[in-house]
This record gives sequence, structure tokens and C-alpha cells, in this order.
Amino acid sequence: MVKSDVYRNLPTSDELPDSDDLPVDNEDQNLIPNVLLFLLKVLWAQRTDWYFGADMGIYHTTGAHPRVPVVPDGFLSLGVERRKGGKSRRSYITWEENGVVPILTLEIVSWSPGGEYDEKLEIYRKLGVLYYVIYNPEFWQRDRHQPFEVYKLIDGHYQLQIGEPFWMPEIGLGIGRFQSATDGTPQELLCWFDAQGTRYPTPEEQAERAERLAARLRALGEDPDQI
Repeated sequence: MVKSDVYRNLPTSDELPDSDDLPVDNEDQNLIPNVLLFLLKVLWAQRTDWYFGADMGIYHTTGAHPRVPVVPDGFLSLGVERRKGGKSRRSYITWEENGVVPILTLEIVSWSPGGEYDEKLEIYRKLGVLYYVIYNPEFWQRDRHQPFEVYKLIDGHYQLQIGEPFWMPEIGLGIGRFQSATDGTPQELLCWFDAQGTRYPTPEEQAERAERLAARLRALGEDPDQI
């Protein structure tokens, strides 16, 4: 049986809902994945072989039914089109992505537990997601876990990894926490890091640095636009 035959009778993206239609219950579940996405757009601006989804349904064939998605707060896939067919995806359907599953999924724990440490962990294990990141800044003591945990799929089982930021050679990025002051309000967020553990600055930080440099040049009598 060829691969196309396996997927022949499965629904298409036009037939499936975008997600499970359940609203997020705190703003971090929208903010943090989008911080990671916006930074990737800068870091990988010249690449077209990746996709990062936020609060989007992943349809797969390793669960109870292919019409039932798993919906992480964020996920990263490599080796797929940045824009599928030149258009935005409504959902991520593995059988329309040549069987490519996300290499990383992210779950942000909130006041209403969502099975991050058991049910979803098992779903991602069966799906074959290499890295599973659980961010739990508020309720980690309740859940008897650490605020930031990275699990790696090794020999078919997830093993908790040590170190932060945690370097992921298969992705070429590290991930970890940092203190942000977005809009002047201190807040802990997640960000990407390089192999040396240096955090990649956010687009806002890059703009602020550029403006400070321009101001110094002007103070020295130089025109930054001419350099």
C-alpha cells in the first residue's frame, strides 16, 4: 500500500474546523506563542521551510479519530511550506503535510488544568513530537512540577531534560525564560537562544538598540542614515 492510499479517505482542511473552539483562559496562552513566532519571523526571515502555529488544531491519525485535533498553545514544524500553497493554514493536517508532525509543541498551564502532564503528553508521545515544552509559571507547586520543563522523546518515551535555556540541536535553537518589560510592565516570557545560551533580542529590543545607537551617532555629529 502506498502512502497516498493511507490518506485517501481522510477529510481535507476545508472539511475540518480550525481548532477545538475552546477559548484560552489567560492572555499568556496567546502572547507567549506569538512572541516566539514573531522572533522566528526575524531569525528565519530567509527560510521558507518552517511553520509555527498558535492555538491551532493539529489533525493526525494516531489518536481516537482523525477528526479530533490536539490543540497546543504553540507548535513548530520543520520541512514544511512556510505558507502552504501560498496561503495561510486554517489548521495543521499531518496527512496534508506529507506526514510531517511538529518537532516541538508548547503548552502553557493555567488555572484550569488541561492534562498537560498526562493526557496531552501521551498524545504528543504517540504523535512523535520530539520536544514537548510545558510552561507553568503560576501553578507549578500545585502540579508538583517545575515552572519550565522540556521533555525529549527518546526511544519512544518522554524524558525530562536538564538545563535552561535548553539547546535543541535538531532545531538549531534553544528555548528558555527571560524577564521582559514590554510596555514598561515587567513580565516573564519565553524566548529563543543561540548555542552559547545568549538570548535573541525581540524585535522591540532590536528597534530600541538601533534608536539608541542612532542617538549616539547624532550626538557625535554623524548622520546614522549615511552610515
